[in-house]
Amino acid sequence: MRELLCGLLNLYVIAIVLRMVLSWFPLEPGGVVAQANGVLRRITDPLLVPLRRHLPPLGGLDLSPLIAILGLQIVVGRLILGC
Repeated sequence: MRELLCGLLNLYVIAIVLRMVLSWFPLEPGGVVAQANGVLRRITDPLLVPLRRHLPPLGGLDLSPLIAILGLQIVVGRLILGC
């Protein structure tokens, strides 16, 4: 069971990283990249949106994905699951 949860945690971190990478590319409405970005947003927004609300603005720099990844890896992965 622990291995399954660790795998899901790693997939979630990969989804956050992919969303960060896709944010650097222009999105064509209806394109494959836009569709993939929509799926990744639905998956990652429940964690990233609340983080953004609590972080101070840094001149357009969004640190919420970085903080989310660090939090997931340290708190959940290492302390709770022992991944």
